Amino acid sequence: MTAAGGQPLLEVRGLAMHFPITEGIALSRRVGEVKAVDGVDFTIERGETLGLVGESGCGKTTTGRCILRLERPTAGEILFDGQVINQMPRKELLGLRRRMQVIFQDPYSSLNPRMKVGDIIGEPIKVHGVERDQGRRRARVRDLLSVCGLDPKFADRYPHEMSGGQRQRVGIARALALDPEFIVCDEAVSALDVSIQAQIVNLLEDLRERFGLTYLFIAHDLSVVRHLCQRVAVMYLGRIVELAASDELFDNPLHPYTQALLAAVPVPDPRVEASRDFRPPRGEVPSPMNPPSGCVFHPRCPMAVEGCRRVRPGLRELRPGHWVACSEVQ
Repeated sequence: MTAAGGQPLLEVRGLAMHFPITEGIALSRRVGEVKAVDGVDFTIERGETLGLVGESGCGKTTTGRCILRLERPTAGEILFDGQVINQMPRKELLGLRRRMQVIFQDPYSSLNPRMKVGDIIGEPIKVHGVERDQGRRRARVRDLLSVCGLDPKFADRYPHEMSGGQRQRVGIARALALDPEFIVCDEAVSALDVSIQAQIVNLLEDLRERFGLTYLFIAHDLSVVRHLCQRVAVMYLGRIVELAASDELFDNPLHPYTQALLAAVPVPDPRVEASRDFRPPRGEVPSPMNPPSGCVFHPRCPMAVEGCRRVRPGLRELRPGHWVACSEVQ
């Protein structure tokens, strides 16, 4: 499930992350599990931006955290540059940290309020021993601030003295500090004003081209995803239901859930919006503690047949590069 002609930098095979539910005085008795991610497959080529979209609670952030080894997956394999990183020892994992970074969603809570901006950006450089000389480390911090569109003098400020957009630029500068190859952008613009979102999205695109970066871009905002991402994966209840090139997916969605997701985007013109015949999927999203058998979307799907209750459909390539997990779509 990769674009034609590319050797993937990241490959995810059958990824699953189940969180145990315990009870009792010592929380020692396991009574169930939350299937946050339940069998995910995709690849990301070098220099590509893959968008991962879906409603809240579908497992997008958990997928990103498993790739970064912030969570240890329950099952499946994650290959980074050909190396299986699931069970990688701590020493090898430390070296991998330099090549994989993250930009967090909330610029207000992801920065230490007790540290100056220069120390926040310089900390990973110091911890990983990239630059031990303090003077050169400070110069590197000033360069990173400049690259991210901030005045180098901001190195002496505290996070509370900056706006949300400026803080997110600091978070981006921190992610770039170790010259990574791959960055997980976890809702990196969702907490910002619309005008600031556009600036940050343009910055991320410029940085990708300048430094040859590869992104996994997790987002809710479909317009941002279409602008920034070459391919898009749609996630529902811990599983990927559709994956295609960005324009192909937005212009020709095949899975019923993807169609409903795109149809839910409001039209800016009030008269057009009032005349639209949008019908949301029936019912509520099932609990990840007890997902439906077969196709996870079948209880809400207008196309569902009896077989959808029994058989879990795998991703099929119905068109070149367009993968869909639905047995009824041809």
